[in-house]
Amino acid sequence: MKIVFLDAATVGKDVSLDGLRQFGETVFYDATKPGEAALRVADCDIVITNKVKVYRDEIDAARNLKLICVAATGVNCVDVDYAASKGIPVKNVPAYSTESVAQVCFMHILNMVGHGMYFNEICHDGRYSRSGMFSDVLNPFWELKGKKMGIIGMGNIGSRVAELATAFGMEVSYYSTSGTGHCRTYPCVSLEELLGGSDVVSVNCPLNPKTRDLITYTELGRMKPGAYIVNCSRGGIINENDLVRALNEGLIAGAAVDTFETEPLPIDHPYIAGVKDPSKLILSPHIGWTSIEARIRLVEVLEENIRTFLESGK
Repeated sequence: MKIVFLDAATVGKDVSLDGLRQFGETVFYDATKPGEAALRVADCDIVITNKVKVYRDEIDAARNLKLICVAATGVNCVDVDYAASKGIPVKNVPAYSTESVAQVCFMHILNMVGHGMYFNEICHDGRYSRSGMFSDVLNPFWELKGKKMGIIGMGNIGSRVAELATAFGMEVSYYSTSGTGHCRTYPCVSLEELLGGSDVVSVNCPLNPKTRDLITYTELGRMKPGAYIVNCSRGGIINENDLVRALNEGLIAGAAVDTFETEPLPIDHPYIAGVKDPSKLILSPHIGWTSIEARIRLVEVLEENIRTFLESGK
């Protein structure tokens, strides 16, 4: 049994992958460039990928392939239909990062609403020292208690974000992108109502044909001028150029984004080069899923997926 992990460095050097060796010969590649995957999987029985594409060419090249493991929740890096036509199962790792992503969502929410970056900056650059005041009241913030939180997508992560918002005393409502939301704890509303009534909007739905460009300039224009939006889901859900335009025109107070259509983020991307006031846009490099605990859970489930397959063939 030979296992090949095409982009093992994505898990991080601080999390051990040694447990995968129990299943047979295991080859770890830190990263795999386009065009390299087919050769690297040629003689493997099991391939593990986080973001490296395993499509028709790679599947055909892997003449012994029996199982594809995705070291993530989303499986868009794999041609699942073609794998199924060849009798090759695809196993992902659902729900491992719920706590991590929800925490990063609230990290951004608190930073946006509380102007955390501004207050840190004025302490470090000397403005506070030179002010002659014991406190800074020039950039006021408001409390979350009593404010309205709108969540787009009430799955595992959206539900956890809702719980955290409730703990802060926020009034939560949600929009179901699938139309099948059955959460009874919080009211389900239309997207237009959610955007128009919320002080904070959190995007927590999957990216699919229905949700791509779900939030454009039109939708951002329905939000309150003092409202904030955070996206720790997928980059294509909020139209990136439209978000920059909305921020520059003052349609919303600010935004925080953890995921992008192109990753890593190009240095000339509008988020970097096009926002007139960078303090209105907080960026993080797709870290929502990366808490230590989440990555340990990820590897544990990878091991369990392989073990289950070897024992049952499923």
